[in-house]
Amino acid sequence: MTGIENITGRIQADAQAQIDQVNQKADAQVAQIRDDYQKRTRQETDEILRKGRIAAEEREKRLVSAAQMESKKMTLAAKQEVIEEAFALALEQLCKLPEQDTVALLASLIVKASSTGSEQVILNQADRTRYGVKACQQANAQLEAAGKTGNITLSEQVRDIRGGLLLKNGAVEVNCAYETLVRLVRSEATGEVSKVLFD
Repeated sequence: MTGIENITGRIQADAQAQIDQVNQKADAQVAQIRDDYQKRTRQETDEILRKGRIAAEEREKRLVSAAQMESKKMTLAAKQEVIEEAFALALEQLCKLPEQDTVALLASLIVKASSTGSEQVILNQADRTRYGVKACQQANAQLEAAGKTGNITLSEQVRDIRGGLLLKNGAVEVNCAYETLVRLVRSEATGEVSKVLFD
């Protein structure tokens, strides 16, 4: 080998060594960059998943809460409907009492609502015809037995009520219609009815 070949060979060897060294550094840097990006990707993926889980859990809680609230509203509406039906049935039963019970109930209402013993009784057309005279007679007998004036009379007027009566004294009327009485009882007894039906 000549001197020039030696020098050229050495230059090539040095150059190759430097190239190898640069390649090793580059490979190391590439590996480091890849590792850094993979690590960052894992971290970002984990963070995205963590936030997604939190968001999903919060959404689930909101949906469950909304479903529970809707369920409570539906349950309450159903209970109110059942209570409404119970009071409607009570009114229906009042309107279907046998004659003797109807007369006794009307007389009792007259006695309780009477302040002078000389009021007029207003009924619906059917009840006026069927029970009017008997109810007034029975009420007068009860008032007199209690030492009060028993001068209750049956009015020529009729009203559009399902049952019960209105007791008129001049311009003042006491409303003892079954619808009114059931509505008053309902406002006072809904809690108790609810306990009976649902507890």
